[in-house]
Amino acid sequence: MKETYQSIVDIRRKVFAEVARIAYYDVDISELEDSSYRIVPGEVAKYREDIFRERAVADERLRLAMGMDAREISVYKKLTDGFDKVDIDTNAYEKPLINVIKFACEACPTKAHVVTDNCRKCMAHPCTNVCPVNAVSVGRSRAHIDKEKCINCGRCKEACPYNAIVMYERPCAAVCGVDCISSDEYGRAEINHDNCVACGRCIASCPFGAIADKTQIYQLIKAIKSGKRIYAAVAPSFVGQFGANSSPAQIVEGIRQLGFEDVVEVSLGADVTTMNEAKEYIHRVPNDIPFMGTSCCFSWALMVKNKFPELSGQISDSGSPMRYTAEYIHEKDPEGIICFIGPCTSKKLEALDTKVKSHVDFVITFEELMGMFVAKGIEPSEIVIENDVKDASALGRGYPIAGGVAEAVKQVALELEPDREINILGANTLQECVKMVKIAKAGKYNGYLLEGMACPGGCIAGVGTMASVTRVKKDVQKFMKESDIYSPLENEKIGK
Repeated sequence: MKETYQSIVDIRRKVFAEVARIAYYDVDISELEDSSYRIVPGEVAKYREDIFRERAVADERLRLAMGMDAREISVYKKLTDGFDKVDIDTNAYEKPLINVIKFACEACPTKAHVVTDNCRKCMAHPCTNVCPVNAVSVGRSRAHIDKEKCINCGRCKEACPYNAIVMYERPCAAVCGVDCISSDEYGRAEINHDNCVACGRCIASCPFGAIADKTQIYQLIKAIKSGKRIYAAVAPSFVGQFGANSSPAQIVEGIRQLGFEDVVEVSLGADVTTMNEAKEYIHRVPNDIPFMGTSCCFSWALMVKNKFPELSGQISDSGSPMRYTAEYIHEKDPEGIICFIGPCTSKKLEALDTKVKSHVDFVITFEELMGMFVAKGIEPSEIVIENDVKDASALGRGYPIAGGVAEAVKQVALELEPDREINILGANTLQECVKMVKIAKAGKYNGYLLEGMACPGGCIAGVGTMASVTRVKKDVQKFMKESDIYSPLENEKIGK
């Protein structure tokens, strides 16, 4: 989405910046009624059939960005209806966090196979010969697939020598690894929130920008302006997100200039997680459990809990790096308010979990943070600073790259028990995670440490990131090398 869905990205950032502007400068909330005209100016539509629909979609984005619920098309509500419930300086999140904007949804066709112009109406008719339900026939100009009969087995597609048959699927449903997207009575996408694990892949994949998540930008800025001591816990994938010329130290200083009391690397919490999971693996596998899954990706852990409840006890019971970083900050300042800044929507849901919500008060993404930078006129690359960021080990900083969590745990486990043989395996995307768990359930991965990530490539590909995965991966690896220490065992800031 970051590289190829630029028009949607631009709208999202304008919305976040507008909400941050209203909050920072005490703009009367009535101005929210005019905001869509600033976000979508002029008289001619740029992306949709008319300017009025573009502004209607922008209005729903603004509501969600303020923390309010999306409106139903059939029920009249003012844009600001419900604002009194979110006009606070504390957590305003209420489920559902991820919402389909019905104004924007194009009711894309669901999964189907279709015959294209490539069809040569060949004599062999392999497509008809392999169809188990006789759904394929050959007409005067090309083959035809009867959608009423078709079971989408794909045999015709595989058999066609001209690649004339293609399978298409609704983009949001195609990337949903837990199959929680269906259709309403009008064919528009609908999310089963009981099954949703808030990975946000549907947000990143919809080419019409019809799915969006709630944000806490407004409430966070109100808390900052109220004088509360707000600490930023910034996820390790922050490196490289704010332009190639912005160093980690400049980004950290930029966050401080937004009004935060201080900034701490969540890689420090990752060091704690690594220590705990390494010890847990050594003590539990294979004596108590045949294999162990990592714990840091909340969507992965929640998927296992929902789809494989009998295996949920085999996911590490260690806390996530976000939680441990918050605990570290609270040890220094028990009255401090914690804001996690990270790459994904999954952490927003995790912060509502009973084990975490007492530690983490706010969660925003890098994209939402950029909206705050824009509203305050802060350009991190222009900040002059000499201090380095030195909170964590190289292994802790490697968490956001797929495979980084399992590798860190393995390295520490080997330091603690050098003669131990440790096999690791990872999956990124929930579809691949489901496959991995099914194979593990069958006993094929006994003795393994399994790393699950909801996003392709790891956290560096989260829906709330802003930069190329390839570039950020290189920047994270460079940041790892810049750490003064390699292992969490060398980190004097954490308890061993």
